[in-house]
Amino acid sequence: MSEPVLRPATGADVDRLLAFWLEAGENDARPSDSADAVRRQLERDPDALVVVELDGRILGSVIAGWDGWRAHLYRLAVHPDARRRGLGRLLLDHVERRFAALGAARIDAMVLEGNDLGQSVWRAAGYAPQDDWRRWVKALG
Repeated sequence: MSEPVLRPATGADVDRLLAFWLEAGENDARPSDSADAVRRQLERDPDALVVVELDGRILGSVIAGWDGWRAHLYRLAVHPDARRRGLGRLLLDHVERRFAALGAARIDAMVLEGNDLGQSVWRAAGYAPQDDWRRWVKALG
């Protein structure tokens, strides 16, 4: 078996990413992903959306959003067939180094209250819930 390849996503990955997130991502209580939204993200920050690939198949992803002040992680996902192989840790190590190089002092990740698997992954990676904050959202359009 070959080694996993970690790389920024490209426009050629959009359809595969959308299919991957349907299988591997936590998609409850969130707006649907769209090809246009993924393309806009890739245009705005080509290094933010990172995938891990093995034998040409996307097995993991993370979006490392940086606005020049805050560092945010989204869409950390590993395919169910590839979990517990260190791919999530590989992705997190990569984006944590990226944020440190950009000057970030802290990273946050949004995890749904009922996503026990996600919470255990973040806890194992050294992240902790911030109980004094509540996320507020407003849909546009």
